[in-house]
Amino acid sequence: MPGVDIRKDDDVKVLSGKDRGRTGRVVHVLPREGKVMVEGVARARRHQRATGKRSRSGSQLQQAGIIERELFVEISNVQLVCKTCGQATRVGHEIGDDGKKRRVCRKCGATL
Repeated sequence: MPGVDIRKDDDVKVLSGKDRGRTGRVVHVLPREGKVMVEGVARARRHQRATGKRSRSGSQLQQAGIIERELFVEISNVQLVCKTCGQATRVGHEIGDDGKKRRVCRKCGATL
């Protein structure tokens, strides 16, 4: 699935799943797998054991406990949010006067 229209630091809205309706910033994109990691969406709790060597003071290198982390979401389940109109929109492409291809909002026509 190369040629993905969603990039890092874009704002997206989740369309389906348990976090439907939430918006967040894209942290990481895996275009070949068709997945994105969105900040504050698809959080999972992991129980982590303390690992590493103890120092003389007794402190540990890695903290134990329950840790929340974000998981990847299918790219088809998110939609880009336009910064000018503030709505979730599809992405169009346009070639500018300088000959460069750019992403365009399908609702308001602004450059993304």
